[in-house]
Amino acid sequence: MEDIAIFDQQSWRLSDAQNALCVKARLLAEASFAPRAAGYDRAAQFPTENYEDLHTAALLGVCIPKEHGGLGADLKTYMLMASEIGRYCGATALTFNMHVSSCLWTGVLADGLNLDSETREELERTRKIHYQRIINDGAIYAQPFSEGGDAAAGKKAFGTTALKTDDGWIVNGTKIFASLSGHANYYGALCTEIETVTSELSRRNTMYLAIPADTEGVSVHGEWDPLGMRGTVSRTLVFKDVFVPHSEQLMPRGVYFKAASQWPHMFMTLTPSYMGIAQAAYDFTVRYLRGEMPGTPPAKRRMYPTKQMAVAQMRVMLEQTKSLWFQSISEARPNPSRESLIRAWTAQYSVMENANEIAQLAIRTCGGQAMLRSLSLERLYRDSRCGALMLPWTAELCLDMIGRAALYEPGESEDDDV
Repeated sequence: MEDIAIFDQQSWRLSDAQNALCVKARLLAEASFAPRAAGYDRAAQFPTENYEDLHTAALLGVCIPKEHGGLGADLKTYMLMASEIGRYCGATALTFNMHVSSCLWTGVLADGLNLDSETREELERTRKIHYQRIINDGAIYAQPFSEGGDAAAGKKAFGTTALKTDDGWIVNGTKIFASLSGHANYYGALCTEIETVTSELSRRNTMYLAIPADTEGVSVHGEWDPLGMRGTVSRTLVFKDVFVPHSEQLMPRGVYFKAASQWPHMFMTLTPSYMGIAQAAYDFTVRYLRGEMPGTPPAKRRMYPTKQMAVAQMRVMLEQTKSLWFQSISEARPNPSRESLIRAWTAQYSVMENANEIAQLAIRTCGGQAMLRSLSLERLYRDSRCGALMLPWTAELCLDMIGRAALYEPGESEDDDV
């Protein structure tokens, strides 16, 4: 039986274009990604076949503007669609986010910024190169972000540096938990531009450069055997004196800093994977208790009050999470209000924590068989636990930002109370 939509068109008032993309993603992921998910998880293997399917379905260019041959999806539309992929393979949805962000940030988000004509022309010229690689060649772009410090959280400059030269940059640095390592064609690296090797690092000088994976000086290190999201293959990525020409800019100088400052909702794009996982854990439980889960005996367990109460708890949590998340992504725009930003942090926290809470309830409710690796629920549980740890908005950072924003007006400090 075909699954119903996480967000059905009529109830959530989706446009025809939004609904069509969600349906397309759901049918593809249910038919092709779901049967492969266990194998990718078991082997900690990158979902290469899924990316071939995404290219064939023209979904690699979902957020590339239509004038460049893409589907032109905005942030909300992409996130709704990606939640359907996360429902069937969390690792595919999470790595897909890294790829799509390179198009989303350089596309609709950059188009919403107030840029001078020279910068706008430069952006248009360089992004066209990257978009054509994706549309024509099926190129996959990664987005290595974390470095083990506060840079990924937006609190300090990236330690990966781009030394300015006449023809481009010399990049040096290390990115950890770099999803798609060894499998992407290009690494969209965030790094700090410097004039000399002794230059002071500044967040305002953040550069966003596409580094071809086969460039001399690019290497991938370490094993990959994590608790969950095993198919992301997020190994350590090292850049050693890597030359990057001017043509490989993803954003012109200064544009990333402006986008990160004005489009905070861009940092919510990890959440669709976990919204889909939450739905999948609930779906599993309902099917299992109705005796309709493939691979299990057709015994009904729905008549027990304890099971009914647990499913009710899961449904309440799922509906609360969906509603808050949907409202927040519907508000995504440049320079949101403080209340909208607090709601975004709250939605991020809720999705990441509630996905795991729903998976926990699912395991307790379904019982011993839920622990079998032949079924999907134990993978959903492991994958769901990883969400709260992910920068730039970890669960702890969200709570910190919510608390401070609620108690301090902009510009206030403890000195004002003296």
